[in-house]
Amino acid sequence: MRTTRFAALSVSAVFALAACGGGGDSDSAASSPSAASSPSAASSPSISAEASAGAHNEQDVSFAQGMIPHHQQAVEMAGLAAGRAASTQVKDLAARIEKAQGPEIETMTGWLKTWDEKVPEAMPGMDHSAHSGMAGMMDAADMEKLKKSSGKDFDSMFLTMMVEHHEGAVEMATTEKAKGENQDATAMAGDIVTAQNAEIGEMKKLLGEN
Repeated sequence: MRTTRFAALSVSAVFALAACGGGGDSDSAASSPSAASSPSAASSPSISAEASAGAHNEQDVSFAQGMIPHHQQAVEMAGLAAGRAASTQVKDLAARIEKAQGPEIETMTGWLKTWDEKVPEAMPGMDHSAHSGMAGMMDAADMEKLKKSSGKDFDSMFLTMMVEHHEGAVEMATTEKAKGENQDATAMAGDIVTAQNAEIGEMKKLLGEN
């Protein structure tokens, strides 16, 4: 009896292993790490990349390609504050702008690579004249004036320029929220609208406009 039961269990085990090894049945697909229902699949970078690649439109691409150089210029402007600004409030604001927009540049660059779209030229050495027609962007002459200023003159110029720069970013992000398809991109656009509108209010207060 013991020998018979062992043989029966061995046969059952063989069939069970064969069933697990098969790629065609629905049970094995459901238990596969690549299945959508798998917790590990939901957090997999490759799965996320594939999902992002399919769920976007031309507006999403335009948003990322435009916002990257827009953010790059804001980061460049903010980077000048540490050595030129007189106001600690201006220095603090500039540091927060760098901290927020740097990672967003990296994220949008990742989207464009996933979508197999062109990534704008990275700083340093960005051509400001190439993007001067974009909402809120400073031209080369504006950037040169900012770089040559210091103290209270820098503070005033920086805040005035950055208000305009932020207003352009809010305009671009509002368009993305209305017309974009990619959920990550529209979510970032919403964050940009909220954060930069708040900073616009803060900067206008520092300028004495509020």
